[in-house]
Amino acid sequence: MTRLSCGADTLADTLCRLGARRLFTLSGNQIMSVFDATCDRDLDLVHVRHEAAAVHMADGWGRLTGQPGVALVTAGPGFANCLSALYVALMAESPLLLISGAAPADPRRPAAFQTMAQDQMAATVTKASRSVLHVEDIAGEIQQAWHLACAGRPGPVHLSLPADVLEAESAADSREPICAHAPESSPLSPADVAAILAQLSAAKRPLILAGPAAGRHQSAAFLEAFSAGTGIPSLISESPRGAKDPGLGAFAWVLAETDMLLLLGKKVDFSLQRDGQWAFSADCRLLQIEPDPALRLSPSDVAPPHTRLARTATADCHPAMQQLLAAASHTTCRDSSWSAAVRDAVTYTPSEWDDVRSDTGEPLKSIEVCRAVQQHLDQADSSLLIADGGEFGQWAQACIQADRRLINGPSGSIGSAIPLALAGRLAAPGASIVALLGDGTFGFHASEFDTAVRYDLPFVAVVGNDACWNAEHQIQLRKYGAGRTTGCRLYPTRYDQVVRGLGGHGELVTRREDLADALARAAKSAQPACINVAICGDPAPDLAHVQIGAP
Repeated sequence: MTRLSCGADTLADTLCRLGARRLFTLSGNQIMSVFDATCDRDLDLVHVRHEAAAVHMADGWGRLTGQPGVALVTAGPGFANCLSALYVALMAESPLLLISGAAPADPRRPAAFQTMAQDQMAATVTKASRSVLHVEDIAGEIQQAWHLACAGRPGPVHLSLPADVLEAESAADSREPICAHAPESSPLSPADVAAILAQLSAAKRPLILAGPAAGRHQSAAFLEAFSAGTGIPSLISESPRGAKDPGLGAFAWVLAETDMLLLLGKKVDFSLQRDGQWAFSADCRLLQIEPDPALRLSPSDVAPPHTRLARTATADCHPAMQQLLAAASHTTCRDSSWSAAVRDAVTYTPSEWDDVRSDTGEPLKSIEVCRAVQQHLDQADSSLLIADGGEFGQWAQACIQADRRLINGPSGSIGSAIPLALAGRLAAPGASIVALLGDGTFGFHASEFDTAVRYDLPFVAVVGNDACWNAEHQIQLRKYGAGRTTGCRLYPTRYDQVVRGLGGHGELVTRREDLADALARAAKSAQPACINVAICGDPAPDLAHVQIGAP
């Protein structure tokens, strides 16, 4: 059948020329023209079971590759399903482009099917959100959104395209080259470079704390090289628990001891507080390299004024760290023991953890599960850890090391583990991928095991099954007492059988000695796999009160 070029063709061509090769999507009335356009192009559809999963997958792709993941969803309720996942990506600083079909833009049809103010609804959970109302604007808007998703502090960008705009005849030449260039990065001024290095050198206990995006890809490499060359320690903050980050051991002690804190793309927010107060000491001075001018500190933002804020600069983290590294030949940490003390603190685990064992016949302790997963990952040439959920997810972050990891991030939202694992398999096809998630978390996107089976995306999910929403249960125990725990219980459901029913590999583990073999069988199956482990309801680890001792 001969067909005229339409707006959907322009959209697909533009995405291809920008480097996109797949769309994470769920079909719907208003976007079927885009599905049709992919038939003639090198643009694959990964067709999921829930719109939020499409956004989570695009988020995972963006975090792992640095290239925007592209999610495509339909209008109205389909679009609305994406909002919480957009918030997760925004807080995780993940480059992402969400394209939503929309009700027709024709003003003669004011009561069109599934009309919704999609651009306005997404505005608070994206870097930018707008509607494209003319077919001739599609290519330019897609290009701008793509570049904006990566610029400065990365994040999701949303474009809403009405169905009649996507289906309108387009005069665009699909062979036309991309004209819009990526925005130039914003570097530090020479004066800022000199001042920041001087302040770090003068401090006795300096620390660089990077935000989520600043701790990925080239920025992370420059940061690691800077710390190695200067002896000034650096850490990456991406946990909603902030000073109580379970993946950073006695991090609260480090924050309390540092006297010069460089915030590298790290927002000044709740994660730098502890019990309602700043987690750093009263005499700690602050340096800031901030991509977003609106988030630059002023002396009135910190107390006492004028004493804490040493210098603030607007710059993108990648070129800023490259500049600091290039100019750091004479920069060193005054106290050579400080870096070692920080290393000891953030790798600290209580010695008693080594001896934790469940009693015979009792559900496993979370730390036992993590110990077995670590041994499994240690055998792999390349590994990716996904940690999601409440108390069980916190144990995973505290106890397991992998080459790369994806966590739920500063949003504190749960439920993304399975879609993130699928994105991980696409981005890292040779890696050993294990996702640890709680039983409550499993319920959010269990049906994406169907997606994993259909697209042959194997990974191993380890479900910590305590038949409880344990994070909230622990709040009830602490605040209201054991006699007032209500509304948080679940059934000890056979999630392994759920996955087997969807075409994957599933096993139930109730004994510690069976877990290692179950992990090996799951990996060997080369199928999407679920190991359903009966665990006790451990509270999450909390090392915030550990004192390592002055360096």
